Amino acid sequence: MIDKINAILSGVAVPALLLLTGLFYGCRLKFFHLFKPKTVIRGLKSEKRTGGISSGKAVTLALAGTLGVGNIVGVASAIYLGGFGAVFWMWISALVAMVLKYAEIVLAMRYRRYDEKGRPYGSAMFYIKAFFGKKGFAKIGKAVAGIFAAFFLLNALTMGSMLQSSAIAEAAEGVFGVSPILVGAVLCILTFIMLKKGSGTMVALTEYLVPIMSFGYIAMSVAVMLMDIGRAKDALGLIVSSAFAPKAAVGGVGGYAFFTAVRYGVMRGLVSNEAGCGTAPAAHAIADCKIPAKQGTWGIFEVFADTVVLCTMTAVCLIMNYDAALEYGGSYLMMTVGAYAKSLGNFAAVFIGVSVVCFGFATVICWAHYGTVASQYFGNKRWIPRLFPVIYCACVACGCIISADTVWELSDLAMGAMTVINLCVLLGMWREVREETDAYIFRK
Repeated sequence: MIDKINAILSGVAVPALLLLTGLFYGCRLKFFHLFKPKTVIRGLKSEKRTGGISSGKAVTLALAGTLGVGNIVGVASAIYLGGFGAVFWMWISALVAMVLKYAEIVLAMRYRRYDEKGRPYGSAMFYIKAFFGKKGFAKIGKAVAGIFAAFFLLNALTMGSMLQSSAIAEAAEGVFGVSPILVGAVLCILTFIMLKKGSGTMVALTEYLVPIMSFGYIAMSVAVMLMDIGRAKDALGLIVSSAFAPKAAVGGVGGYAFFTAVRYGVMRGLVSNEAGCGTAPAAHAIADCKIPAKQGTWGIFEVFADTVVLCTMTAVCLIMNYDAALEYGGSYLMMTVGAYAKSLGNFAAVFIGVSVVCFGFATVICWAHYGTVASQYFGNKRWIPRLFPVIYCACVACGCIISADTVWELSDLAMGAMTVINLCVLLGMWREVREETDAYIFRK
């Protein structure tokens, strides 16, 4: 049943709505994210702080939720299931989705709230509720925001916890020979400790983990490509030539139609950068930034760094050594390990194993924050935020020992539903986003 819903939701509704909404916003905002790079870069500069979390720290928290498993496991699964052409549709969705992530961050900053200590917080639920409230449908807005929050929680328990811990366990067992049960127990305890410490400790952890592991992974990928520049160029050519081929899958995987490449390219790209689905606002809303559009430019940077840079590097290295990757069948993590190890030897296997463990745990921590925000939205039902940490930690442990296939289906369902709701609201609030953009980007 879920696979049939996902076939419609992920295969048709989300890709179409994502591309159309992105193009609509691009036209309304004059594609400034593509044609005014200096303006975007200016927005990334730090500003005088008045206390609280800086914009950069908020971004590392958001990047912790996107970098890592999506760039490694997600890219491998997209290629294996959708063919080389799926990477091309990752690029297209990223270029289109940059402005959507910008828009949702702008709205989250505009509608965020402050606690009794003056600390900002917010999420997509607040602007969803405000949108319907302004139209005179306050009760409907409350219900829709509640549905979004419920899917947010489901996504936190699947993609945010189980899929990450599954990848960590696979890396620990496949590379280091550590038992998945032991990995699950350790992750469960560490996650519970971080949840008890609060968002401040979570931000401090991701602030150091994300930049170090990102630069290390980029350096290793560049090394693989420099070892055979000719094959790297051929890999890029295969991505483009396979994008519109009737059978996009190659290398013995089987024949997949055009829509399959689009589906897995767009959806795995969405899992990787999370643009348009409404998750990033929960991280950016806590930033000590007074200008919504300025904070929004960090969302453009996120998508670029995540999908255009890291996902492309993973894809090229995979395709270069796809024969070695296929030896591991549908084990997406080990496919990536095999591809890198063919060029760099055992060092690559060890580094990717460590990268997945570090990136995966950072993502678990980020989604613990996201899930906490979503659970706190149900303020009149106190048992939900109290029970969430226990359920979340249990899911982290379970993810190490169960099959990831069903979890992927639930995650795709939750991500797809969130994206449809969020994009529909973004379409209705474009004037507010343009108002903030005119004030900062175009200086009107």
